[in-house]
Amino acid sequence: MKLEIKLFATLRPYMEGICEDGSLEVAEETTVAHIVEILKLPDEQVRLVFVNGRHVGRDHVLESGDRIGIFPPVGGG
Repeated sequence: MKLEIKLFATLRPYMEGICEDGSLEVAEETTVAHIVEILKLPDEQVRLVFVNGRHVGRDHVLESGDRIGIFPPVGGG
């Protein structure tokens, strides 16, 4: 199935060579945790995950056509 992936801020470089066009083909029953593994994202750098605009956990099972946004920790003041 095909997913649309968008990584933000310091995570963007992890798309290089894997899904530079923002799309990723994966097997059915793929979870957010699998996407983190596929993209080789450091666990401590994945803070928020949104699927189709809704906050989800890493155990969320994805469906074809889902839009996934992954954000790192953000500091500010």
